[in-house]
Amino acid sequence: MKKRYFAFMLVIALGLVLTACSGSNSNSGANSNTSGNKEEQFVTTKTTKEMVDGMLAKIEQPALAEMTGDMVKQMYYFDPSILEEYTIMSPLMNVKTNEIAVFKVKDAKDIAAVEDGIKKRAADVQKSFETYLPDQYENAKNYKLVAKGNHVFFVISEQADKFVSEFDSYFAKK
Repeated sequence: MKKRYFAFMLVIALGLVLTACSGSNSNSGANSNTSGNKEEQFVTTKTTKEMVDGMLAKIEQPALAEMTGDMVKQMYYFDPSILEEYTIMSPLMNVKTNEIAVFKVKDAKDIAAVEDGIKKRAADVQKSFETYLPDQYENAKNYKLVAKGNHVFFVISEQADKFVSEFDSYFAKK
């Protein structure tokens, strides 16, 4: 019993140390490609579902389930009515942080609201795992957030860079 207690206390202490080391750099994993450059416009012929399915066909991930309806507003903090379409795949079991989402906004002015919601979602995932599973907490801290055209892409994965490359491959300059 003492060994279990010690192990539990060690996990808590480790979580506190990791939290303290992360400082105020909570969005360090964000890679927002939203720039003030209005000249570059990107287009795609793929739906959000086709993009996500295509990425998941190439990059293996743990079991994921599609998030729909009211869950979007609860988990991402924005009204899904601003979206033309979206596809969100989240972990089937709560021992993984892997998540992939593609949002297509109806109006480019709403990209900032979607990005803000994604940042809050990423912070929630990090908070859920900071004292629970240290490897998943690190994974959640290294999320990627990319805006391209009217699309916003969010991914938490050990292979996030591969996902970003695949996402980028769906677009052509207009």
